[in-house]
Amino acid sequence: MTAAGAPPIVFVHGTRFSAGQWSPQLAALREDFPVAAVDLPGHGVRSAQPWSLDAATEIIASAVDGFERGPALVVGHSLGGYASLEFARRCPERLRGLVLAGASASTRGPWATPYRWVAGLVPRIPANRLARWNDRLLRRLYPPEVVEATIRSGYAFHTLPAAWGEVLGRFDAGAMRHVAAPVLLLNGEKDTVFRSGEPAFARAHPHARVELIPRAGHLANFDAPDAFTDAVRRFALQLPVGG
Repeated sequence: MTAAGAPPIVFVHGTRFSAGQWSPQLAALREDFPVAAVDLPGHGVRSAQPWSLDAATEIIASAVDGFERGPALVVGHSLGGYASLEFARRCPERLRGLVLAGASASTRGPWATPYRWVAGLVPRIPANRLARWNDRLLRRLYPPEVVEATIRSGYAFHTLPAAWGEVLGRFDAGAMRHVAAPVLLLNGEKDTVFRSGEPAFARAHPHARVELIPRAGHLANFDAPDAFTDAVRRFALQLPVGG
């Protein structure tokens, strides 16, 4: 049964994945919180929808409004984290708290160059080959209950160039100044690339804190699903009632 005052939680997936990425968290939290996971434009059931941050923001806002319970906690991973930052800027009245997972690196400057290269390379590789590689990798690294929903939903490689083309060059720690709600930077301990701006992101917000998932990498919610879920749960329960 949902606890009185428990905030709704909206989960926003990362690059190439879909709402299925969050199946372990949804299963663990749904008895205590109203929860939902969205498919961003160009991903999952919205595979045919063109990518844009405008559309991503509208999708997150629609999920928050669907609870009809006021502002929500939004949890965004990687690409979904940057989309969630944009949502926080545009819709502050709908946000009760923000968890950025694997999304505390500046997308500006020299470090972005390899990601531009990857975004240009992906369309040259057949999508079915990329899907087979991803299926094998996920099944080798993680138990079925963690990744099967992601595998069933397929991958949005076709959207990667447009999505990262818009995100790269757009976000840095200054984006945190537009977030009115409390923020948790929830990163895998070993996610060195996407933790690279962690201190600056934390300093830029008066109510931000950092929590690391021990021994986890960029896919921290796959590497340590229980620890990731516990961190989200604790943060949600600490949020001020009413945002």
